[in-house]
Amino acid sequence: MSAADLSSVREVNFDGLVGPTHNYSGLAVGNVASMNHGGLVSNPKEGALQGLLKMKSLMDAGYAQGVLPPQQRPDIGALRDLGFSGSNGEVLARASKEAPQLLRAVCSASSMWTANAGTITPSIDAPDSRGHFTPANLQSSFHRYLEPQTTGRVLKAIFRDEQHFCHHPVLPATPAFSDEGAANHTRLCGEHGEPGVHLFVYGRQAFGDVRSGEREPKRYPARQTLEASQAVARQHGLTEAQTVFSQQHPDAIDAGVFHNDVIAVGNGPVLLYHEMAFLDEEGTLDELRTKMASPLIPVRVPLEAVSMEDAVASYLFNSQLLSNPDGTMTLVVPGECQEREAVWRTIQDYLLAGNNPISEVVVKDVKQSMRNGGGPACLRLRVVLTEAERAALSGRVLLTNALYTDLTAWVERHYRVRLAPDDLADPQLAEESLAALDELTQLLKIGPVYPFQLG
Repeated sequence: MSAADLSSVREVNFDGLVGPTHNYSGLAVGNVASMNHGGLVSNPKEGALQGLLKMKSLMDAGYAQGVLPPQQRPDIGALRDLGFSGSNGEVLARASKEAPQLLRAVCSASSMWTANAGTITPSIDAPDSRGHFTPANLQSSFHRYLEPQTTGRVLKAIFRDEQHFCHHPVLPATPAFSDEGAANHTRLCGEHGEPGVHLFVYGRQAFGDVRSGEREPKRYPARQTLEASQAVARQHGLTEAQTVFSQQHPDAIDAGVFHNDVIAVGNGPVLLYHEMAFLDEEGTLDELRTKMASPLIPVRVPLEAVSMEDAVASYLFNSQLLSNPDGTMTLVVPGECQEREAVWRTIQDYLLAGNNPISEVVVKDVKQSMRNGGGPACLRLRVVLTEAERAALSGRVLLTNALYTDLTAWVERHYRVRLAPDDLADPQLAEESLAALDELTQLLKIGPVYPFQLG
């Protein structure tokens, strides 16, 4: 790749649109915020507008921003597969009466957290010089297991050009290959156009002899396996010199850190992480230093500064870390960080005043997402693209002022302002959701990607 090509490489954050059935059902075991807010009344319209406003503000600040559509919900097809029959209304009514937990699952708007959509390797790092995509199987929870097929169709619809992009199959949906996508994957490098090292973080090992010193959490399940991370790396053609596999600290998982991106965030050469992020902290840092072409800049937050409770409640480490042209970095944090004194003090006195590239902190209100356990970093899938690859994207998915205006008007037309768990059985909600999604695919110009559109 020429110097000109390298200079045109940009990281694009593809945020997930909050879907029309956004609700608080408390489905995610190990996700403290999700469990604590289960049963509350949600505001889908506010959630979608909050997400769009975050995208718009980052676009206005000069960051490349993309959009990914939500899933088809409620997933009535999944209920039919599980033995419910009749009209759509009858299926919903019977599920509500006989298996309300299944109804809540098939109505989940969890695809808004596109950090779980898949794992991406940019063309700079791939042996065939193409961007590589693997949708995550999300097999550890039923409501997310329903997502990968549609996710794969969406990614193929947008990253369609086979000259530039390569799509891989979802890993087998078994506990041994439990894969949660980019929420457990971080690419570290100097500039985005330079070769990177891929940090894969896993919670447990499924096969073979457990590595020395490793142990599993006792309270909550570990969602990512070493075997899944290794398989994705193989699919993408990554070599041993390009990869680091590190176990997440099991005590962090038991404290509610269900994904690594709840306890660490990296971008460029910077790795911002909590003391309890990795079981072998020094070994992880040493291997990264050895394999990276540019010096690693670790920014460590000690336990004495931010407790595990504060880390999980504030989602400080689920912030977006964004690279600026002058070498500095901007940290986009949820408003909850201001509500925890220790966290806000750490941001001001330790991060901003510390010897690191983080020079600005921007606060965003994403409360509708946060109450279900997803902060700013959960809401985005990072894709590093050259100028030619950006030009090769299909559809109308890169955010502009015009697209923002259209999406905002679309939300205003189709979304409810109040949704309680009992409302999920309303057949009118299903009709409203399908009508909204059908219009959205036309607005984004991505073609038919939903089951109801494919027949």
